[in-house]
Amino acid sequence: MPGLLRGVARTAVIAGTATAVSNRVSRRQGGRWAQQEAQQQQQAQQQAPPPPPPPAAAPPADDMTTKIEQLKQLSTLKEQGVLTETEFAEQKRRLLG
Repeated sequence: MPGLLRGVARTAVIAGTATAVSNRVSRRQGGRWAQQEAQQQQQAQQQAPPPPPPPAAAPPADDMTTKIEQLKQLSTLKEQGVLTETEFAEQKRRLLG
């Protein structure tokens, strides 16, 4: 029986050692993969071009129509005598400027 017990103990020691080594290798490899992944992400972020700036707001198509309407209103006010020639010129300059 001592030979059987010694064989079982030896097998347990070998299996335990193999498990410990296997776990250590797995943790080390997992750490390396995580480090490589982090480096790749960092490189990708550095190489990625910056996002394009937002497009400049284009003036609305009816912006000119609105200005024309306002000029007509100013002209009407000038014809009615509400605005003087200088006031009309100043408002027109502000509107078109």
